[in-house]
Amino acid sequence: MTGQASRAESRFLGALAGEVTDRPPVWFMRQAGRYLPEYRELRTRAKDFISFCLDPEMAAEATLQPMRRFPFDASIVFADILLLPQALGQEVWFEAGEGPRLGELPPIERLAGEVEAAAGRLSAVGETLSRVRAVLEPERALIGFAGAPWTVATYMIEGRSSDRTRARSYAFEKPDDLDALIEVLVQATIRYLTMQVEAGAQALQLFESWAENIPEDLFERIVTRPHARIVQGLRAAGVTVPVIGFPRGAGSLLTGYAAGAGVNAVGLDVQASAAMGQSLQRSLTIQGALDPLLLRAGGDGLDRRVDQLLQQWGDGPYVFNLGHGILPDTPIRHVEQVLARVTGWRRA
Repeated sequence: MTGQASRAESRFLGALAGEVTDRPPVWFMRQAGRYLPEYRELRTRAKDFISFCLDPEMAAEATLQPMRRFPFDASIVFADILLLPQALGQEVWFEAGEGPRLGELPPIERLAGEVEAAAGRLSAVGETLSRVRAVLEPERALIGFAGAPWTVATYMIEGRSSDRTRARSYAFEKPDDLDALIEVLVQATIRYLTMQVEAGAQALQLFESWAENIPEDLFERIVTRPHARIVQGLRAAGVTVPVIGFPRGAGSLLTGYAAGAGVNAVGLDVQASAAMGQSLQRSLTIQGALDPLLLRAGGDGLDRRVDQLLQQWGDGPYVFNLGHGILPDTPIRHVEQVLARVTGWRRA
């Protein structure tokens, strides 16, 4: 399972393979979403957000909308990280204006019993990927993704988006239960991502959105090792596509993560220093780290920061991206401003 486009065809896949391309490939996290008027119109047709994600026709349209409008080098499937806990049997819904809600955490043994079936319940995501890959140009890669185990576990434990105090306390007070929950998520994620590759995904990203404020020993246990087990499980299943790990907020722990997680590329958040990125580039590809707030603000400061990122990392394997997802009120002209600057840049 290697994907359908070669590295020679895709600037993005070349960069993930460690190649220094003529210019860095570019895509944005949450590039399909509420900042686009066509997305907002499409969203009105679905009865709720989960139905939207699990409707292959609508989800494929959402995935393709930014690709029609902008010269992104890669597309990421439109889905949500909380589809997996729902597939495992936990109630999940979205409150308008407030975000996700989850029902009571089911017993771990019950969740474990649903691992084999969970990927099949998400076959609609696979159909979305197949639809997109069928019409996307060969040189533009298709990315599949999943939430990483700790981040998904925080939602399952907390029941909503929060400061994760309850989940971190759970990690200290019930370490065996947390380890068991994370292992369920590791195994379910391996199967889910394997299905995505079979459907057409040519690269995968693990979103560890809540990797901040975790002590080093706990970080190794609940972030780095589970990511490594997922990568190992994918390789054992015959999946050869590159994997990007994005432990947002990891800070100084990112170096150890890059060495131990087995990923092909590491996503950098907005706090990543030039020196850290250059150090990581000696062994893998880096991605990021434009501030979404600066993208929203625009102006000369945005141009200066884009140029700075290109200059400090453009001579190594680098994928230009944000340090987190694009904000819903980001002006479209600011996205165009960045893309013109990145696509027009060439190494000296």
